[in-house]
Amino acid sequence: MNITISGVVRRCARAGLFTLCCSLPTFAQTPITVPTSVNAGLVIDAAGPEQRKSLNAIYLIACPNVGFGSGFLLNTGIMVTNVHVVATCTQQTLYGISTANKQVKFSRIILDRERDLALLVPEEKLTGGFKLAAKDNPVPGTTVSTWGYPFGYNGISPLLSVGYVSGYRVDTQSGGAVKHIVVNGAFNHGNSGGPLLISHDNEVIGIVVLTFHFYPPEVKQIIDALLSPRGGIGFGEITRPDGSKQPIMESQVTAMVLNEFYEKTQVMIGEAVASSELAAMIKAHSSELPTPNSEAADGSNRSPAQKHNQ
Repeated sequence: MNITISGVVRRCARAGLFTLCCSLPTFAQTPITVPTSVNAGLVIDAAGPEQRKSLNAIYLIACPNVGFGSGFLLNTGIMVTNVHVVATCTQQTLYGISTANKQVKFSRIILDRERDLALLVPEEKLTGGFKLAAKDNPVPGTTVSTWGYPFGYNGISPLLSVGYVSGYRVDTQSGGAVKHIVVNGAFNHGNSGGPLLISHDNEVIGIVVLTFHFYPPEVKQIIDALLSPRGGIGFGEITRPDGSKQPIMESQVTAMVLNEFYEKTQVMIGEAVASSELAAMIKAHSSELPTPNSEAADGSNRSPAQKHNQ
């Protein structure tokens, strides 16, 4: 079946895309556009008091030339996102951007690949942030939400996604047993790393981690095979973000288009790593983390403006 489908895809490419574009000897591959600024003014102006508290703790997390996702600040001064959002970046290259358009660099990145969680230690002290909820098992049907940057949409402003708890499952793909909260909601690429909140609350019950693909596994295998051809018809060359040139085959062009559909088509089901998993990770790495902010320890409750301007 794989060979038959692959052959059909190749014939379509030759008859369609290749025939259409063979007159163009070269073309520039669009680099992955990673934002360097955030414009959240209109959202903040329209938001209610509790939403503004949440927005002050939301960050866009960017890995230059690779991609970006969402992240959030805890009231301990530590930022949280997913390992796959950090991608190949190090503390020298990764950065965060607040809704006030302030860029944040990090002195340390701690990864837990089994849980797909990353702790980011900011170079400068940040105040405010979310609390971890004492419980992460709301009853099915509970309305939940997340702030994040799906697809970098809205050029670039955080968007609110709302859904409800559908159930729970234990994820074992990475070898361990990780509690996931299953959510019926529009979690798109770019939402990864954002906080899952019970609606109208500022306590984190989970960390958005993935969306489901409804295509069978064979589809991804076909796309990967097309991306790594052993032969075929030359299409031209691509220009990489660093300016270097690379020859490209017509099957690779087809695969790039198919991969966009594969990655960005979804059903309305997403998942979040339960906050108890984050609490366990923080405890395991406590010796590597800075002392929590005094406001997190003493429970002081300054206004969002006071926290944000420090």
